Amino acid sequence: MEVAERLRREALPTSERRLLVLAGARSQSLSRSSDILDALGVEPTDAAYVGPDDPLDCRSVSYRHADRLMGTTQELVILDCHERCEPNVLGQVTGMVDGGGLLVLLTPPLDAWPEQRDAFDETLAVPPFAVDDVSGRFRQRLVETLRAHRGIAIVDVDSGTVERDGLTNPAPRLVGREHSSGPARHRSTATEESGFPAAAYEACLTGDQAEAVGGLEQLRDPDQAVVVEAHRGRGKSSAAGIAAACLAAEGHDVLVTAPGYRNAAELFERAVELLDTMTVAHSVDDENEPKRVDVDAERDSGCVRFSRPTAAAELPGNPDRVIVDEAAALPVRLLESLLAATSIAFTTTIHGYEGAGRGFSVRFRDHLAESESTVTERWLSEPIRYAPADPVEVWSFRALGLNAGPPPDQVVADATPETVSYRELDPTELVGDEHLLREVFGLLVLAHYRTEPNDFARLLDAPNVSVHALLADDHVVSVALLAREGGLPADLRSRIYDGERVRGNLIPDLLTSQLRDEAASEPVGARVMRIATHSAVRGRGLGSRLLAELREQAASTDLDWIGVGYGARPELVPFWRKNGYGAVHLGISRNERSGEHSVVMLHPLSPTGEQLHNRHTRWFLRRFPDTLANALSEIEPDNVRAVCRSIDGTPAFEPTDWEWRILEGIPNGTAIFDTAPGPVTLLAFRYLTDGSVDAEERLAPRQERLLVRKTLQAHPWDEVAAELDYVSASACMRALGECIDRLLSLYGRETGSVGGH
Repeated sequence: MEVAERLRREALPTSERRLLVLAGARSQSLSRSSDILDALGVEPTDAAYVGPDDPLDCRSVSYRHADRLMGTTQELVILDCHERCEPNVLGQVTGMVDGGGLLVLLTPPLDAWPEQRDAFDETLAVPPFAVDDVSGRFRQRLVETLRAHRGIAIVDVDSGTVERDGLTNPAPRLVGREHSSGPARHRSTATEESGFPAAAYEACLTGDQAEAVGGLEQLRDPDQAVVVEAHRGRGKSSAAGIAAACLAAEGHDVLVTAPGYRNAAELFERAVELLDTMTVAHSVDDENEPKRVDVDAERDSGCVRFSRPTAAAELPGNPDRVIVDEAAALPVRLLESLLAATSIAFTTTIHGYEGAGRGFSVRFRDHLAESESTVTERWLSEPIRYAPADPVEVWSFRALGLNAGPPPDQVVADATPETVSYRELDPTELVGDEHLLREVFGLLVLAHYRTEPNDFARLLDAPNVSVHALLADDHVVSVALLAREGGLPADLRSRIYDGERVRGNLIPDLLTSQLRDEAASEPVGARVMRIATHSAVRGRGLGSRLLAELREQAASTDLDWIGVGYGARPELVPFWRKNGYGAVHLGISRNERSGEHSVVMLHPLSPTGEQLHNRHTRWFLRRFPDTLANALSEIEPDNVRAVCRSIDGTPAFEPTDWEWRILEGIPNGTAIFDTAPGPVTLLAFRYLTDGSVDAEERLAPRQERLLVRKTLQAHPWDEVAAELDYVSASACMRALGECIDRLLSLYGRETGSVGGH
């Protein structure tokens, strides 16, 4: 209690936070936590406990629902780590603690903690591995950071020993706002003649936030794109909510999207608060979780409404303005679709507790720059809830890998496939080399649209995961994570076949259950979970060099196959095809995270792997045309072209004499495609999967898109003509006849029947 009181007294004047570790028996830690609640005089409504039950006189939430507290501000947060120490949850609760507040961690004895396994470790123990196979490297490193960083007190509750008092004796500082008596109000001098009302700026908690709202004013005009970037806890979502309220009050229809509604909940909360402050009449569809706010403005009726990303990409209802919250956690394809909006804003977290990659910053920025929109950018650096350089934030960024980053461009600029060296990186080596660990994880964050703190622990502890890298002068230029899959026992294979889900075996699970191959889970494989190359050296063949090293190393082990599953894009599929991977499946629905249809590709390494690969290739060739005419009828033609060309084989093409006469009659108009489309579909699919056709013999891309849309996906003539810019449906029909005529020169009767895979 005395330690907690001293930490609190030191933290309050500077609006910093402190962390208290109560290490030892859980019962003792809970008893001390109750004493701390009483001693500090924290109201139950201003404190929260996150753990497996409800042991304290304050709000309690489970680990699973810890995210429900995000957006709230707590003076005291107690995280019970005895049953489960999950990095995502640790990051979430850290962000909830207010300036002057206290984060309390209840842990087992620190020296023994890394060797103990818990419920989170069980999620890393994917079959056939057991929880005892999970290492404790993440918690080993976590304990080291707790003992090394400023502002962290450690108490052994079993012995009553104070290992560290956590006091920092900070120098007096000017605090930009009076945290306990209410926020200072900000109004930038640059907004004296602004379109948003003064109340919008008076609602801002920092100067940074006011500047962001000023930037968002650009949305009042068409053809604008506003980007607001920040670390978490800087108030960017609140700024977006303030802007959304102002736009709605002006009569605009504002569509809001985010990875999930909870990501946008703060935006809606701030929008409703500001409308109340401005006494603008409005109504909500749900008092607790409004997903639509309708405004009765004097001129027109405006609204702020939420839509999930995949639906928002269609711009439902033709909104006037769009706001994308947590844009960094959304795939680039979805963000590209949203650029069709009249004006749009993107708020994005650079590093996030729930996973925020740099796909937005690295890949989407080019699309944004090439758009017709005028781009306005704002960066928020000042925290809302606590002071800058807060010790608890500094600790959490390091402990969870949130400060990880790739090496500077200049130190890897000369890297080529010939000059780099390949290494498999042992996780123990990574724990002992902070610089190397930060570069590895930083590259993964940079390349992927969503990388979470849980991934940081998985990289260090999961028994089925291995880390592989190319290095230039000891700097990481390319990195890959491999997950060992398959090799499952017969009883588990049978249960998977009957519908039971299995963790961490993505490809065997899919091939066994959905594609009805009970033997598919017996061979042992390795799935490329992630692969990333430094942006300064992309396009030089480093990714291909890394994949070649992985194949060579895997071929000398017990692995039967190496594979990958990812969101299919026309520019990405050829990369994997070039590196020897063949497609065996294309998902029928878009992945909620990637926004793409997931393709699964295999590269066999053994006779057993060959058998698995070959039979699924045959089955894929047999079922793919039917799927394209049904569940995949809307997938983009260029994706279909790329996937077709990535299949290791072609279907048999053996038309009957009557089918030959149909094919030969279509180019000159004596036969009609709609009367007998089957032979044309077979011919088109044979051609699209035939990688042996020379480049000069191939059809033009628009002709191939025509084959996909009309013969494989069965779209109406007028829709195909409009999409592919033919002047009429008749012109489109003639163009298809020309395509068939060209293909008959490749596969005509004089060449004989053409066999398949």
